[in-house]
Amino acid sequence: MKSAWDLYKEKNGVTPLDLVTPNAPKANQDTVSKRMDICLSCPELINLTKQCKQCGCFMKTKTKFEKAKCPIGKW
Repeated sequence: MKSAWDLYKEKNGVTPLDLVTPNAPKANQDTVSKRMDICLSCPELINLTKQCKQCGCFMKTKTKFEKAKCPIGKW
């Protein structure tokens, strides 16, 4: 049986621990820009904080990780 942490990582591709892991693979700038453009047009984004309503992540940070993924499959 998978833990809640495993399910979170499966859905989002990353966990908050990736923020403090120095060797967590980073996405290239083109990928980051494309992801952020998608997020900015998504109704699930809280514009004030740039936070996703679905996963709770701050998208300006999450989009920078290579293995990150949108919890609703937009990228």
